[in-house]
Amino acid sequence: MKVLDLFAGIGGFTLGLERAGFETVAFCEIEPYAQKVLKKHWPGVPIYDDVRQLTAERLAADGIGVDVITGGFPCQDISAAGRQAGIDGERSGLWSEIARLIGELQPRYAIMENVTNLISGDRGRWFGRVLRDLAEIGYDAEWHCIPASAIGAHHHRDRVWIICYQRGVLLENTRHRKWRDAESHFRGKDTSKEWQRDTNKTERSSEIMADSNCERGRGRDSERQDAKDAWQSSILTRKHARRMGAWDVEPDVGRVANGVPARSHRLKCLGNAVVPQIPELIGRAIMEFEDDRNTAL
Repeated sequence: MKVLDLFAGIGGFTLGLERAGFETVAFCEIEPYAQKVLKKHWPGVPIYDDVRQLTAERLAADGIGVDVITGGFPCQDISAAGRQAGIDGERSGLWSEIARLIGELQPRYAIMENVTNLISGDRGRWFGRVLRDLAEIGYDAEWHCIPASAIGAHHHRDRVWIICYQRGVLLENTRHRKWRDAESHFRGKDTSKEWQRDTNKTERSSEIMADSNCERGRGRDSERQDAKDAWQSSILTRKHARRMGAWDVEPDVGRVANGVPARSHRLKCLGNAVVPQIPELIGRAIMEFEDDRNTAL
């Protein structure tokens, strides 16, 4: 199946889906450094640089047909760490461009990824908006929160994955539901609860350290000193967490050696990338469903 990879970054979606038998026929990515990475590893695949200007007519004129649309659309306005501007924010509002392209291209499937706060933000209204937009253009959707730890990564990185299909394509009653139960398809036990317990412990440790610093009169001289103390506490807390066997929320990429060319760009790309094994899992489930449906026909 042919994939249009929106907000492609360094190609995490494409890498995973290629392993499942998909073919990416076009990227859309606006960041110049990420474009360089895509050009290096997929030299023959065209890259469009602005999702707002990409249309079905333009793709048809370039001879590009699409069966699947993917997109990890921007999370800055949705993330709990941001200002909570929401699904209509300047960046996360680009969701509407994905919905527009799904409506124009009518792909067989669409796969989206974002932070889990998309589901709960504004009492569920943000996610309700996503589902309403999909319903209005003729698509049903299913979703599940799959952390990177479910596929063996040593950090949590919980994300919501949304799989959309044209109304009438019934996945609910088939046996191809692997993406809904990703954790059960990998080695080892589910460590999410243990991770949460250890996280609570380390957060409490950080609070205790901060209190003791104040009692000794440290951290009161200036905001700079406060920031320094907080940074040192976080380093000690991370070391304590590793000794306790806890997993970081996100991968620790700060140890990349100084002097590496384009270091800041690389770190940004890594932070924005999806874990390829999860789209691979979803892609394999879709391919199995398609194979069985074709056999039945």
